[in-house]
Parts: sequence; C-alpha cells; structure tokens
Amino acid sequence: MSHLRNLTVGEQVALLFVILFGVLLLVTIAWFVWSLREHDDAAQARVDRFKRDLRAVWIGATIFWLAWMSGPVGATTLFGMVSFLALREYITLMHTRRGDHRGLLLAFFVVLPLQFVLAGGRWFDLFSVFIPVYAFIAIPVVSALADDPKRFLERNAKIQWGIMVCVYGLSHAPALLLLEFPNYAERGAFLLFFLVMIAACAQIVQEAASRRLRARPAARHIDRAFSGRAWFAGVLAGALLGAALYWITPFKPPQAFALAAIAGGAGTLGDLVMRALKKDAGVAWWGNASAVTGAVGLLDRVAPLAFAAPVFFHSVRWYFKV
Repeated sequence: MSHLRNLTVGEQVALLFVILFGVLLLVTIAWFVWSLREHDDAAQARVDRFKRDLRAVWIGATIFWLAWMSGPVGATTLFGMVSFLALREYITLMHTRRGDHRGLLLAFFVVLPLQFVLAGGRWFDLFSVFIPVYAFIAIPVVSALADDPKRFLERNAKIQWGIMVCVYGLSHAPALLLLEFPNYAERGAFLLFFLVMIAACAQIVQEAASRRLRARPAARHIDRAFSGRAWFAGVLAGALLGAALYWITPFKPPQAFALAAIAGGAGTLGDLVMRALKKDAGVAWWGNASAVTGAVGLLDRVAPLAFAAPVFFHSVRWYFKV
C-alpha cells in the first residue's frame, strides 16, 4: 500500500487499467478454453450469453479507458455518444407519432448535447436541474405546438422518461470523473471505477441469488426471479465490495459501505425497471427486437449504471459538499 501511495496519479490510474485489462484477458482465455468443450443446448446457451456479456464488458472497459485518456472533453463526448445510442434504442421500442418529431429533435440535438456540455464544464448546479426542470417543461411545449392532442400525456411522458434515464442518468458518469475532492485531484477515474464495480457486483449477485433462493417474487408479472431477499443479497455484496475498495476513493470504510449500498440498490432496481419496459414493449429478449427496431441490448447494459450514477453522484455531493 505504501508503494502504491508513492506512485504518481497517472501511474496509479495506469496500474488500474493494467489490472482491469489483465483480468479481462484471463477471463477471456478461460472462456475460450471452456467454449471448446462439447455442451448440451442449455450449456451452449449459457456459453453464448457469457460471450455477449464478456464482449459488453470489453467494450465498456475500452470506453472507460478512452474516456480517461482523452480528458474531460473526450470523456463527455464518449459518454454522450453512448447516451445518444441508448436513447435511440429506447425510442425505437416506443410508439411515436408525427407530432412527437419536434420533441424528439429537441431531445436528441439540444437537450442531450447541452446536458453533457454542462457536465464537462463542471456547472454541476445547473447540470443537476437542467433536464428535470427546463427540459421537462420544454418538451411538452414543443409537442403542443405540433397540434396533435391524441395520447398527448402518454407520448410526452415516454419521451421525458427516456431522457431522464438515457441522458440524465448516464451524464453523471463523466461528471464523476470531474468531481474535485480535497487531496483527491485527478483521481476521478477511481471513483467511476468504484461505481461501475459496485453496480456490476450487485447485479451479478442479485441474479445469482434469484436463481438459488426460493423466495416469493416481488414483481411476478415483470420478473419471476426478482425477490426482496435476492435484491438485499445484491446490495450487501455491493456494499461489502465497496468497503473493500475504500482505499481507491476519498471515503472511509463506513462511508464507502453506505454509498456502495445506495448505488448497488439503485442499480439493481434500474435493471428491474428495464425489464418492465421490455415487457411493455413486447420484447422477451433484445435479440427478438434487433431485426425490427435495431435494438441490440444497450439499454440492458447501461440501465444499472444509469440508475446508480445519479443517486451515487448526488449522495456524494450532498454528503461531502463538493
């Protein structure tokens, strides 16, 4: 630990990525060896699913690395592109009318870039309220000017909710890179890494516990496997991992435990909400929708982070007053 503290900030972050990509490489090699064995249909389905998940992790890790390498401007641009793709995927699953086009243009080409500009410029006070206040007022106004009252409330609520998750939620990821703590300068990459690890750990443990624990489903018509006990197991696992990783953050162990529990809980609930969205859109899994809508499952990948990031960001800002 003393040797790590003696490294410069750049060397510490570089070591983080060396370890991250090293672990991913070992997992990839292990998966490749496992995939060479003969499997029955059920096992082959698990192999294929793990391949998709592993590829998504590689893409996420690469984006994370590029975001750090390219600085504040590059980070906000990269996450802005991911946000754009996620919002596009969301809109393809929603029923829209010609009267929604103005609102969608405003969402994609005004609200989204402005939100990430505010994040990149560290204007966090305006950044925090721009979408929940100004965008939420502007979208229905623009929609009303299109002179189409049919299902007006439902249509605008769908657009607003999509902006809230795909833009507002994801914009807090680059914002974490730019938070400035006393004696923690230029270490925002560790804070984002902390959040991503907590959200991933809570999600994985929650899904594993759902398959093993016999408990009454909390939302039977959305996900028969989701239960309160499994959710609590995921939150506890995320909190324990957060306490173990406190040394890469400006937090003390109890603070890291509490903040990780908050982030892990929000992330797993975000995944449940996304499952409800898929049920409403008639999508059992994203492969069924890809040929028709272009949906490729990006929403599934980013949902835990999109829900966990704003809750974690504002909890940290409020508690530490940064």
